[in-house]
Amino acid sequence: MTPAQLLAILKARRRIALSVFGLCVVVAVVLSLVLPKQYTATASVVVDPRPDPVAGMAGGLMPSLAFIATQVDVIGSDRVAFRVIRNLKLADNPAIRQEFEDDADGQGSIEVWLANLFHKRLDVRPSRESNVIQVSYTAQDPRFAAGIANAFVQAYLETVLELRVDPARQYVGFFDTRSKEARAALEKAQAQLSAYQQKKGLIATDERLDVENARLNELSSQVVLLQALSAESSSRATQAQGGAGERMQEVLNNSLIASLKADAARAEARLRELGARYGDKHPQLVEARANLGELRSRIAAETARVTAGVTVTNTINRSRESQVRAELEQQREKVLRMKAVRDEGQVLVREVENAQRSYDALLARLNQTSLESQTTQSNANVLTQAVAPNEHSSPRLALNTALAVCVGLMLALLTAVGLEFIDRRVRAPEDAGWAVEAPLLGVMPRPLVTPRLIAFGPTVGDRVLHRLTTQRKGT
Repeated sequence: MTPAQLLAILKARRRIALSVFGLCVVVAVVLSLVLPKQYTATASVVVDPRPDPVAGMAGGLMPSLAFIATQVDVIGSDRVAFRVIRNLKLADNPAIRQEFEDDADGQGSIEVWLANLFHKRLDVRPSRESNVIQVSYTAQDPRFAAGIANAFVQAYLETVLELRVDPARQYVGFFDTRSKEARAALEKAQAQLSAYQQKKGLIATDERLDVENARLNELSSQVVLLQALSAESSSRATQAQGGAGERMQEVLNNSLIASLKADAARAEARLRELGARYGDKHPQLVEARANLGELRSRIAAETARVTAGVTVTNTINRSRESQVRAELEQQREKVLRMKAVRDEGQVLVREVENAQRSYDALLARLNQTSLESQTTQSNANVLTQAVAPNEHSSPRLALNTALAVCVGLMLALLTAVGLEFIDRRVRAPEDAGWAVEAPLLGVMPRPLVTPRLIAFGPTVGDRVLHRLTTQRKGT
């Protein structure tokens, strides 16, 4: 359908289209004037994004979208509506109760009935990109609308505080019981540790163990030193017992033996001198030989004494080594026993520390939840109070009239087109070709006066078109 055909249809059926358009506008205006006026009062609350001073939880600069959506759902919940009904004592109002009896025939709960009415007229909207929530209520009485809006805001604040305090109060009892159990466990662990320390005689286990370890290290060093001395003295004693005592360092370094050897060397030289001068039986030669023998005997005796001292020193070193080694083994066993005692004590100490940490954590949680259960502030505050509006919010005459104009135009257009499809007429050259299902060959010019054969009858063109159509269908 071309715009020219549409205009021709509207021109031909302008009366019906204008009637539909006027009816829509008149109905909208009448309804806007007849319907009772509704007033909308709006209050607002702001959600505080600052950290909680009691719980110590650091919040962000802005609440999350999920948090704001949760607050909107809380305001529109039945719990808040029931609190509004209780705060305003609406269930005890005779007029409201009579209206409930007439509407619900006394079936159900008046609180649920009132809550459903509130939800139909309550509008809760969060502001865009902010933490402000708008609470609007619509009613015929502006003061009643403002009162209900403020009542919902107040009930919301009380509900939020209740949702925060009630769990904290339940947690207080839980943490109180758990803290008492943790304290009993701590006292039991401390008692076991004290009894163990008294039984084992422990005062400063770590310090005493350090002393014993130092003693053990000292004995180990002495054993190593005595082993070296014993090995050296053993080799010297073996050398002394093997007949090589004269070459021992102790013998060579002995001044008496060295002096005696010098005297013996001089005596040997004198003996050779006297032997060359006198005979073997000469008294001086005999005396010199006797002196040399005495010197050699003294040298042998002194060498034997020195070598005997080396053997004694070796025996002493071995004895000292054995004694220190025995003390080392005793000290090692003592240190091992002390370590075992310390390990057992450390287990008890760790049990006491764990019990102390558990008790401290539970006590901290108990104090925190106790403070939370006593708080009187929530994370939401009233931003603006609702006031009775001076102008009604609905019905809006201008808006309804504008909508009626748009709807009326659409309905008028649809009505004209619909009637045209039901009763199709030839209003343009294109319609003639569509009616006879034949191509259009030409268009005659419109005469100044359209001749009519019969008053109020069909035109000549209509009869010709009807005849052509009949012939077309017959063939």
